[in-house]
Amino acid sequence: MNLKKYNVGALKYVRPKFISTLSGNVLFSPSIPNEIIADADTTRFDKSGLRRDHRNVLSKAVPYKTPHTWIHATEKYQRKLYGLYGNNSNVDPKICFDSVIDRAKLDKLDRIAQPYNLQQLREIVNTQEANKLELIKARENGLRIKLNKLEQWKSELTTKIAKREAAAQEAKERKERMVEEVRRHFGFKVDPRDERFKEMLQLKEKEGKRKDKEAKRKAKEDMMVAKLVEKMP
Repeated sequence: MNLKKYNVGALKYVRPKFISTLSGNVLFSPSIPNEIIADADTTRFDKSGLRRDHRNVLSKAVPYKTPHTWIHATEKYQRKLYGLYGNNSNVDPKICFDSVIDRAKLDKLDRIAQPYNLQQLREIVNTQEANKLELIKARENGLRIKLNKLEQWKSELTTKIAKREAAAQEAKERKERMVEEVRRHFGFKVDPRDERFKEMLQLKEKEGKRKDKEAKRKAKEDMMVAKLVEKMP
């Protein structure tokens, strides 16, 4: 066919005669025969400025016919291609499935990460829940027992405080009596800071402790005698 008649090289300057598309296909005016369109280099009329791989992506075609980098030969990229383009990607579908070796490695990792199966995990969870319930019940029972003894503890605490107050009051009164006895011993008013007063007060305190000890011993002996008398026929 005579192309000089139509001057194919000058078609790019005839804007009303064609429309360029991103896919690289050119829609020419009906005034240009189809033979000229088939023989013309349509990439010359692409005004998008995109690379061929980008145009392929926009037209939903495989970007590269042959690998351009080592990434295109990886298993991950091949799987992605098959997922996007299916059989048109010219990728073997079996690459999407793990091999026996890969499956064995994954199973080993799963056994390390999750050593228990579902039934065992369920039993472990049930045991933990049962233990928690037992602890809660034991705590509730302990609180119930303590609440029942609360009034008793209050009474015991009140009695204990009263005994301590009585003992403190008794000790105070005993000391006051000793001070008064020391003053009567000297026959005149003595300064409590005087050394003679302090010495005499210490003697009185020792004597008082001795008397208390004797009284406790005598009370203990009387109690033992009473027990022996009760045991006698």
